[in-house]
Amino acid sequence: MRIGIVSETYPPEINGVALTVHSLAAGLALHGHSVDLIRPRQTLPFSDEAGIETLEVRGAALPRYPGLRFGLPAGRLLRQRWQRQRPDAIYVATEGPLGWSAVRTAKNMGIPIATGFHTRFDTYADHYGVGFLTPTVRSYLRRFHNRAAKTLVPTTALANELTAMGVTTAHLLRRAVDTQQFNPQYRDDALRSVWQAGDDAPVVLYVGRIAPEKNLDLAVRSFRAIQQQIPRARYVWVGDGPAREALQRNHPDFIFVGMQRGEALARHYASADMFVFPSLSETFGNVILEALAAGLPVVAYREGAAREHLFDGVNGYCVDSGDEAGFVSAAVELATHPARLRTLALSARESVLSLSPDAVIRDFETLLRRLGEENSHEHHAAAAV
Repeated sequence: MRIGIVSETYPPEINGVALTVHSLAAGLALHGHSVDLIRPRQTLPFSDEAGIETLEVRGAALPRYPGLRFGLPAGRLLRQRWQRQRPDAIYVATEGPLGWSAVRTAKNMGIPIATGFHTRFDTYADHYGVGFLTPTVRSYLRRFHNRAAKTLVPTTALANELTAMGVTTAHLLRRAVDTQQFNPQYRDDALRSVWQAGDDAPVVLYVGRIAPEKNLDLAVRSFRAIQQQIPRARYVWVGDGPAREALQRNHPDFIFVGMQRGEALARHYASADMFVFPSLSETFGNVILEALAAGLPVVAYREGAAREHLFDGVNGYCVDSGDEAGFVSAAVELATHPARLRTLALSARESVLSLSPDAVIRDFETLLRRLGEENSHEHHAAAAV
């Protein structure tokens, strides 16, 4: 098949959406499909896998997120490209101006469409002081995704939320994790020495966008509560974002290492001891699966990936959403019981070993193939009338 993929974020950008879309594109190419990737032009180069043909379009910087861009509308360019080489189906991963123009163009050309719901933009408004826009954002998301044949979501809970919001096209496509990359074998004593973390000093890890919607205040309070019990504890932050500067200024004992990729990221995961993730704005949260695969017990709210993959007292602690006191207590409980921490670390990795990336790709290509076949049948039926 020839599959069009449209995304406003893609490597070398580092975020959950970019990495998930790249994984889908690379997986399709590895399975022998031709991938027609459309994304905004980026300042840094990125060498993609064989079988992925890329069209870079105009973009603009995303306010308050240095290094991230969104795509500008490109309807005419997309029509010309898809008239020359028509995709069997397209997957539109993001809901920005480029994504909207892709959905509209494909709809007008009769190309079957799947969209992805990766980010709860409707919940972000409150974090940036524009909560009054939430109904408008939800209305836009509803219109956008209802124009597709399927809207792919990673959890049953999110599918139910979208249905309640009026999105009628939600379809489950589960996420996977690369357990070869994220692996306890990458634990690095030299890296822990740089962090000044001895064997008796638990290292708490944060990986992700350092931004207000991630509930960072609770992350800080949880660590400070741990530190009251274990003064030698260390807190390592991997990532970047608009809240980093203030956080780093106000907490000089925290260790900020910026963006990490590939084996370096794997070493940071494996060299920590526990993963504390208090976000309430995730559609999924790939970092939870990555942490578990690296052998880190996780403390998280019962949202996204945690709702389906985190089992209380087995591979971490799963806290009822909004229970801040319970969240802090769970983090302290885990950090202050070394034997339990080690036991949960073993269970953490075992709990995600069955999440095969190849199985996800096969489900994805099966869905796209069915959309293409159904669309072809509809056209033949219409022509016969």
